[in-house]
Amino acid sequence: MADIRIEINSAGIRSILQSPEVEAFLRAKAERIAAAAGDGMEVSSGIGATRARASVTTATNDAREAEATDRALTSAIDAGRG
Repeated sequence: MADIRIEINSAGIRSILQSPEVEAFLRAKAERIAAAAGDGMEVSSGIGATRARASVTTATNDAREAEATDRALTSAIDAGRG
């Protein structure tokens, strides 16, 4: 059996992880989570030093209270799957 050698193209992987398409994909998932969590959730996304990212945060006092008492945002994480 022949030896297999895998050479990783780090620059290529980084360019994919930092691409606008990956950011849009992550933002769409975050938007679904925010919608499932209810009013007062805010989505942000951007491209960092090594990869694209997206997050959902509570932007209003009502949203913070919903998360604190009912775990609205935490319970909505499954909306981003699939």
